[in-house]
Amino acid sequence: MVRPETPATLPECRQAIDRVDAALATLLERRAALAGIVQTLKPVGGFAGRDMGREQALVARMANRAPELGEARLAPIMNAVIEAGLSLAEERSAAG
Repeated sequence: MVRPETPATLPECRQAIDRVDAALATLLERRAALAGIVQTLKPVGGFAGRDMGREQALVARMANRAPELGEARLAPIMNAVIEAGLSLAEERSAAG
């Protein structure tokens, strides 16, 4: 999934995007599961326990790996990912 592709047609481009999206879905679900475990280990979990410094450092590290996206584009993406994981963890906690 990390190897570069150069699709030559619109259908090939869409197929390549679909493969990346499938991998992203799997990775996002795994991340949410790990974030759920973290919530049970933190002294203050959920949205109240967010560590903004850690989140900013995460975005900076990601920007090093994806410099064309940069921190400004990655920050809202990771905010959404983090909030989705926290929301899922809260739902599971309330249901369990």
